[in-house]
Amino acid sequence: MSQQSETLEKKREFEFTHKEFKKLSGLIHELTGIVLGDHKQDMLYGRLARRLRQLGLKTFSQYCELLDSQKGDEETSFLVNAVTTNLTKFFREHHHFDTLTEHLLKLSTDTKRRSQSSSVLIWSAGCSSGEEPYSIATTVQDKVPALRNWDVKILATDLDTNMLNHGRAGIYKSDALKGLPEGYTSTLKDNVSVSGDRFELKDRIKQMVHFKQLNLLHQWPMKQKYDVIFCRNVLIYFDNATKEQLVERYTDMLRPGGRLFLGHSESLQRLPRSLKLTGRTAYVKEA
Repeated sequence: MSQQSETLEKKREFEFTHKEFKKLSGLIHELTGIVLGDHKQDMLYGRLARRLRQLGLKTFSQYCELLDSQKGDEETSFLVNAVTTNLTKFFREHHHFDTLTEHLLKLSTDTKRRSQSSSVLIWSAGCSSGEEPYSIATTVQDKVPALRNWDVKILATDLDTNMLNHGRAGIYKSDALKGLPEGYTSTLKDNVSVSGDRFELKDRIKQMVHFKQLNLLHQWPMKQKYDVIFCRNVLIYFDNATKEQLVERYTDMLRPGGRLFLGHSESLQRLPRSLKLTGRTAYVKEA
C-alpha cells in the first residue's frame, strides 16, 4: 500500500482495509454481477459509510461480520442499493426517443401486426427512479397518438428497491423540467401536475408503467416478446462475457423488427447474428 493510501485511510471515519474491500466487492459481484476494480475502493467506502453510521458500527470489519451473520440476508438488500448508481434524467440521450418515435409510428400503422395483436410491450431494464420509463410513456402519449387505442405496457425493472419506490410515486423536483431536449419540453409538461417545487406524473402516464424488482443476471420471469427494450448505462458495470450474455438474452426477448437501446458509452465487440446497428447505440432485430 502506498504512503498516500495510508494517509487516506487515517483520515477516514471508518477503518476500511483492502482485504475488506475485496470481500465486499466479491459479494457484490456474486449478488449482482457488478465488477468493482481496486480503483473503486474509495467509491465503495463513500457509498457504505452512511450505512455504517445508521447501524452504529465502527469499522468495515464489523460490517463484514454482520453480512456473515444470520442477519446477513436482510442486509444484502441495503448493500446492493448502496452500490447501485442511479444517475438518470428525463429524455436522456434524446436521439433514442427520436428513434423510438419513428419505430412506434411505423408500428401504429402496421395493420397486419394489429390484426395479430394490439398490444405493445416495452421494457426499461435498469429503470432507476423512473425517469426513463416515464419518458417512454409520455413519448407514446404525445408523439404517437394512434397508439392510445392500443394496449401499451411498459415494464420498468431495477435492482434497487428504493429507486423503484421513487418511480412508483412518480413525483420529482421541478428542476427536472429544466433543460429538456428541444421538442420534448411540452411532451413532459403536458403530462404532469406541478405543485410548488415538485411535479407528479398524471395517472394516465403512471398507469402505463409497471415497476418490478429484477436482478438481470437471474432468471427472467417474462414470457412475452417485447417491441422495445431500453438497457442504457447498465452494461458498463459488467465484464465482457456478461455483457455479451445479456445482449443475447435481450435479443431473444425482442420481436422481429424490435429495437434495443444501449447507453452511449456501451459499444459492443460482438453482436448476435440477428441484431443490427441502426443508429447511435440503437439496434434492430432482423426477421
